[in-house]
Amino acid sequence: MITAEIIAVGTEILLGQIDNTHARHLSLDLAAMGVAVYFHTAVGDNRERLMNTVTLALKRSQVIIVTGGLGPTDDDLTRSAVADACGLPLVFSQEAFDAYVAPYFTRLGRVPTDSNRQQAMRIGSAVFIPNARGTAPGQHVEWKGRHIFLLPGPPLEMQPMYRESVRSVLLSLGGGDAIVSRMIRLYGIGESEAHQRVEDILRGQSNPTIAPLASEGEMALRITARAASEQAAREMIAPVESALLERLGQYVYGFDDDSLAQTVLKALRARRARVTCAESCTGGLLTSLLVDIPGSSDCLHGSVVAYDDDVKERLLCVPPEILATHGAVSGEAAGEMAIGVRRLMAADYGVSVTGIAGPSGGTPDKPVGLVYLAVASERGVVVKKRVFSGDRTQIRIRSAKAALHLLLQQVKHS
Repeated sequence: MITAEIIAVGTEILLGQIDNTHARHLSLDLAAMGVAVYFHTAVGDNRERLMNTVTLALKRSQVIIVTGGLGPTDDDLTRSAVADACGLPLVFSQEAFDAYVAPYFTRLGRVPTDSNRQQAMRIGSAVFIPNARGTAPGQHVEWKGRHIFLLPGPPLEMQPMYRESVRSVLLSLGGGDAIVSRMIRLYGIGESEAHQRVEDILRGQSNPTIAPLASEGEMALRITARAASEQAAREMIAPVESALLERLGQYVYGFDDDSLAQTVLKALRARRARVTCAESCTGGLLTSLLVDIPGSSDCLHGSVVAYDDDVKERLLCVPPEILATHGAVSGEAAGEMAIGVRRLMAADYGVSVTGIAGPSGGTPDKPVGLVYLAVASERGVVVKKRVFSGDRTQIRIRSAKAALHLLLQQVKHS
């Protein structure tokens, strides 16, 4: 079995200014090839720390993929740090500059600067990897049985380079057992309760393994198996998946890369139905979750962010006496909002959210986190009361997902 690790270079990652999305993208594909990723590391733009990180990686991993730090500026130190860690020379290659760096500028009608020359510095006898989408070619360094791949930081450059030039090299190394994962996505049950229901299945697991994964307002169970082939791994997963579904099936809304929004849109599309949204405390987040899915226009008719009571009255036709008697945060108001937005846009379903996201505005009777959700359809109106914990952002996310799940239930049973 080939072992690998991924090193992300960039102080901006350590500062939290950008996400390290490369780790997930690469790890998923490496696992599918039977390459076991044991370590993820992020290191800043510091030559000594980067060199030490690569030195450690060379001691414990057969494949090292380094992303970032291949630009033309003084803080692009990956090439020199890897050369130092391997004790290899770093020499300018005019051939590489002419083949991989200069053509990018020619296409743009520009002239490369002197600083771009460092992007053609070769580590020992490394093989340059073309980058048709940027100025920084990658490199493949073979050193004492280790394979080091230097890839650019921008995802739109890194991912195509990996897919087009690196993946085939890794496949030629032979890989090993296939590592396959299956995600079971659940809503409406907490991690502790789910664990309790399947505790006997979890106990003593080795291959496949089961891991609970919690996220905002929902959770997942990941089943991972290692076998000689992908098909064999999936056959090992199947009985475990069946056992989990038998215990938790009522909470399952999807699998693998499914999201609540995707599942809702799929259900709506199957019925050729359209939905509209009326949002108060979520401020458009519910609509945004749907719009994030390509093709959402097939089913999403429109939305109203009715933050002020006046908007609830004028656009959604919420009776003023309901607002005066029960308040904007009430089941009565949520129901009228769902009815109103469905009628306003002549949709099959109207879904609404109203609540108190905090951190202020709560009372003993209506605390921060109190949320009412409603779905209106030709069958009538369904209203749910929920009380969420967390900060303002968490309450809004959990409210939007709860609204999606309520909508999904109504669509499925229509």
